[in-house]
Amino acid sequence: MNPKLHVSLDVANVEESVRFYSALLNAQPTKLKTGYAKFDVEQPAVNLTMQQIERCCLQGLSHMGIRVDSNAEIETYKSRLLAAGIAVEDEMNTTCCHALQDKIWVQDPTGYRWEIYVFKGDVEEKGYPKSTIGCACSA
Repeated sequence: MNPKLHVSLDVANVEESVRFYSALLNAQPTKLKTGYAKFDVEQPAVNLTMQQIERCCLQGLSHMGIRVDSNAEIETYKSRLLAAGIAVEDEMNTTCCHALQDKIWVQDPTGYRWEIYVFKGDVEEKGYPKSTIGCACSA
């Protein structure tokens, strides 16, 4: 078995989060219980769990991302997310966090931000996002 990233998120509403992550990951949960869901997928290699808690808050996490190899893959994500009724923001040919990237941004129902991006190269300037969803290095 290849290494797989495990991420556990506290969420405000599991049902809404399952709808979002089903579209983002192009998969259905592998486990679904009252107040709990698990996605165990190969692409991207992640074991994502979420548990609904009454007093949910975001602490210390700026955003998460999925790095892909091409803009065609970004468009596949974008089409799937838009078809699911999820708002998507484009940020193409942008400098952010000392890197040149093409990306889209989405936000889950709890407020966790995700970027799906192509890394185009390192740059010296820090750069800031143009989207309203933002980037870890925004001012």
